Amino acid sequence: METYLVGGAVRDELLGLPPGDRDWVVVGATPQQMLEAGFQPVGRDFPVFLHPQTGEEHALARTERKSGRGHRGFVVDADPSVTLEEDLQRRDFTINAIARAGDGRLVDPWGGARDLRDRVLRHVGPAFVEDPLRVLRAARFMARLAPLGFRVAPETMELMRAMVAAGELETLVAERVWQELRKALAAARPSAFLATLRACGALAVVLPEVDALYGVPQRAEFHPEVDTGVHQELVSDMAARLAPGDDLVGFAALAHDLGKALTPAHVLPRHIGHEGAGLKPLARLCERLRVPAAHRKLAEAVCREHLNVHRLGELRDDTVLELLERCDAFRQPAQVARIALCCEADKRGRLDHEDDAYPQGPELQRLHAAAAAVNARDLALAEGISGPQVGAALRRARVRAIAAARTLRRDAG
Repeated sequence: METYLVGGAVRDELLGLPPGDRDWVVVGATPQQMLEAGFQPVGRDFPVFLHPQTGEEHALARTERKSGRGHRGFVVDADPSVTLEEDLQRRDFTINAIARAGDGRLVDPWGGARDLRDRVLRHVGPAFVEDPLRVLRAARFMARLAPLGFRVAPETMELMRAMVAAGELETLVAERVWQELRKALAAARPSAFLATLRACGALAVVLPEVDALYGVPQRAEFHPEVDTGVHQELVSDMAARLAPGDDLVGFAALAHDLGKALTPAHVLPRHIGHEGAGLKPLARLCERLRVPAAHRKLAEAVCREHLNVHRLGELRDDTVLELLERCDAFRQPAQVARIALCCEADKRGRLDHEDDAYPQGPELQRLHAAAAAVNARDLALAEGISGPQVGAALRRARVRAIAAARTLRRDAG
């Protein structure tokens, strides 16, 4: 029995990135031997075990043979005779097909270390086309690795285009698509995810609502980048910069302008009412990918309200309260900071505007805090009211609190 560190742990170590989870492959062992050594079985589709002390995953070396369409259509062979090289050959990219032995030596039969040095994302072999999920994985890796200078190898991109053309991506289940999208939105450069999928034609398959934004013009005085798809890439990257690792903010930022794809041609480059228009394509996207409720709710608020937040200083005090109520800000106060970040990403996600100030974000949070500080119970006791009267009095008091906070800010300025 021989054990090797494999995959992302080796890749990230060679790139000098912070270590994540460590995965191991075990060569020359049977499931029974693993159980006798104290390992706990956890694998459903193939033999994976947890180490009795470290809890790290140890998988038996295996090969895979295509048996049907989709990412689950494989027959797995985990016989003890399977070699380390055979196990590495079934992996997606050369940079993930590197192993480190216990004595420290690298086992790199597919040139992964070279591709790491050259900053190339390259498939291991022709079996790459057998799993359509690998197209999304390539795009997701680019979202993480593009800041380091990585590019997709031309021959890999050609295979990805062929997979899309063959309809393979249509076999992917919603949960797997969402999982890859979520990880990409939490990465440093989500725009690379979108650009990679678009380059191979996959964006129109998995995110048609986003793909439809490319080529749609905007007013150049507000959007120097003009193209709405380019604006979306800039916004997604700004969201990743403002809220690193927060896929809630990332998804809401991704979906904020979907309505612009529906603007009639004779109205362009203006987009009157695109906020409300974007709610329908957002709903379709969320239903198709089974997007979690928290992501959907934040995205709806940002889609509907981002222009209102941009012009916050122009809104009446009672209109500010109505905005906060529509966002469920008093039951879910954490929403307010995220909405502010998404709106800031929209405003700064424009060509040559990435360093602009966005005072509306902190101001929205300040006015929300002032309104939230009003206590309904204290109000009822002070005014001797109950029932529906309390709700009406609470709204009036919150409007006064917003007005007072604004007056205080003006006087301080």
